[in-house]
Amino acid sequence: MEAFTRHKVRFPISNTECVAWHYPGDNGACVVMAPGFGVIKEAGTDRLARRFVEAGFSVVAFDYRRFGESGGKPRQLVRIGDQLEDWQAAIRCARSLPEVDPDRIAIWGFSLSGGHVFPVAARNPDLAAAISHSGLGDGIAAFQNARRFTTLGAMLRLTGAVLLDLLGGLFGQRFLIPLTGRPGTVASITTPDSLNGDAALNPGNCYPQWQREVAAASAIRLAFYRPGREARKVQVPLLVLAYEDDGVAPPGPVIAAAEGAPRGEVVKLPGGHYQAFLGGLDQAVEAMLRFLRGHLLQKADERSARTQESIRAA
Repeated sequence: MEAFTRHKVRFPISNTECVAWHYPGDNGACVVMAPGFGVIKEAGTDRLARRFVEAGFSVVAFDYRRFGESGGKPRQLVRIGDQLEDWQAAIRCARSLPEVDPDRIAIWGFSLSGGHVFPVAARNPDLAAAISHSGLGDGIAAFQNARRFTTLGAMLRLTGAVLLDLLGGLFGQRFLIPLTGRPGTVASITTPDSLNGDAALNPGNCYPQWQREVAAASAIRLAFYRPGREARKVQVPLLVLAYEDDGVAPPGPVIAAAEGAPRGEVVKLPGGHYQAFLGGLDQAVEAMLRFLRGHLLQKADERSARTQESIRAA
């Protein structure tokens, strides 16, 4: 694994910058990747990025502003609109790389970022492909599912934390809560499946720099986010990987979103939200590489054939 080359790139966004890992490939195509809710790029993308590079693809895997190595304040705060802007900047960054064909860019997102894939792909019809992996399709459905695993007392304490966060935000101070927690505790997600996150993304605490907290108001914003509704506007090839027992982002909304997309495709897999990081990596990678090769490499072959035909005609 250490034989893989990666180096940091930085791209400007608003009044700050985002930091990404650039993994150079050799087939001219590139996958832009972003991790899930409150996760840093190393924990959320590195294992899959290396598999994509092994198959010849370049990768740009970035931290959202206010998280990881990226700039921006206040820290640990998720704002949907800002993250969508970060995506646009990351795509521009990928297109500027010397080994990358700007016509062969795909996007990949996991969990919340898998939800972002729908509006980002809808706004960028010149992308070659898009992948939503365990994506959040509907915040209302996720909230209703999560409500089954909390208590009235925990809900009241979470509401208090949100109010403290919003009030503190007026003075530049945020009130942070854990990303995950057991039912009855105050955390962003308290479903049983969410408790698999640490073992899946941070085994043995191999990423001690990852601050596994978010501003309390961030969690509330997700309850009103319904990115799957944008799927019908997505004109590019779209792959949705949905897990049958996903207890963080219920699979129904993303499956429906893919079925409503003009060029949508669904791969249903067994397991929970983090299955790809808990023994299901090969199965997920196989599905994604099949899709990427079909839409990013085939596109290059077709363009080469047209060029050769033009030469012969001339």
